[in-house]
Amino acid sequence: MGKLVERLAAPENRRAVVQDGVRLVQAEVEKKGGLSGLALKGAFAVVQKVKSDFVPHVLDKLIPAFAEKLEPFYEEREREAPGQPMEKFLSTRAPAVANALLTITDGRIAKAEKGPVKATYEKLRPAAQRNVEDAVPGIGRLVDKHVG
Repeated sequence: MGKLVERLAAPENRRAVVQDGVRLVQAEVEKKGGLSGLALKGAFAVVQKVKSDFVPHVLDKLIPAFAEKLEPFYEEREREAPGQPMEKFLSTRAPAVANALLTITDGRIAKAEKGPVKATYEKLRPAAQRNVEDAVPGIGRLVDKHVG
């Protein structure tokens, strides 16, 4: 188990990591503009009304997987640029970071039966890539805050 998984998923840190992750998701949704931003904000509002703890619940479940996917980037930073903030290090690798994180949901969808959920995910995957890339600096700040 790597340092990120140990620190981010540790019982004594997990609640704070989830809370910061929720704030990051909310901030990223709020920043979105245009028609796609309006649609994303609308969908987010619906999810929040239907199940107010949806985002914290999902983040809590996915923290170990996210940390595992971020671990190689963290180790690379430790080797190549020790002391550099993760925000800066990850930002220069945003497409790769986003793709690594999205392999988690890609894997879950791959197991799903064909149907509307799978078809919708496949249509939205490119937009998800861009949205996660936009969130990479915040992800780096979260890692720095909780792992150092």
